[in-house]
Amino acid sequence: MANNQMDIKFPKGGVFFIILAVIVIILFSKSTVTIGPGEGGVIFEALGDGINTEKTYGEGFQIVAPWNRMIVRKVRQQSISDEMNVLSVNGLEVKVNGTIWYEPEFSNLGKLIKTKGEDYERELLDPAINAAARSVVGRYTPEQLYSSKRDVIEQEILDEIKIVLRDQFLSVTRVLVEDVKLPSTIRIAIETKLKQEQESLEYEFRISKAKKEAERQRIDAEGKAVANKILNASLSDKILQEKGIQATVELAKSTNSKVIVIGSGKSGMPIILGNQ
Repeated sequence: MANNQMDIKFPKGGVFFIILAVIVIILFSKSTVTIGPGEGGVIFEALGDGINTEKTYGEGFQIVAPWNRMIVRKVRQQSISDEMNVLSVNGLEVKVNGTIWYEPEFSNLGKLIKTKGEDYERELLDPAINAAARSVVGRYTPEQLYSSKRDVIEQEILDEIKIVLRDQFLSVTRVLVEDVKLPSTIRIAIETKLKQEQESLEYEFRISKAKKEAERQRIDAEGKAVANKILNASLSDKILQEKGIQATVELAKSTNSKVIVIGSGKSGMPIILGNQ
């Protein structure tokens, strides 16, 4: 009889421990969070004041109370791309494709989520980008947007966004304007004008080059003329006669046959009749 009672109690105890183990496993699984690379986490205290803004948890294995929730968000640099319809300074609608690089402030992640919500990109970043783009693009003509002002526009949009997001716990580090789309008629007109300006610059360059070459040749000719004038002024009759005698002596030494008439030339210079 005693053995039968022991057999009945043992299964009841085993079931209790199994249930207890299951509860412990569930609580443990709900109390552990792994925060991945480039991420940060903040605690939402269900029985407290909501988001705990005092601490941001870093990468790795974290333990939280089972009645709380760990909110994990990326805190490394991220990018968002968008296409915006904006107006130029003369009221023409253009489409601007751009990319924004941003990152949440790690130490203030809790404040960011508490004030702007978990979807803070949509609540905070998108309006700031659109407002800045409309403000900056509205200062320029379509031609400036299409060609030479691209880098200036990027910097001005970045400056505007930084002003809008000041003290909002979100940093924007770079703006890239990838493309500006204009109506086809305006784009063709701008491209034609730019092509004509380029051709005009090339024509002016060729003219300038030709003028410089002509000037160079004139200076070279003048230099040669001056040199010849100086040389002619320095060659007297006696010097020429002496040079002629020296040349005659050198020719006389040559093994080639020749006929030289001495004293028959002008001023008594020898005349060379042959050189075979």
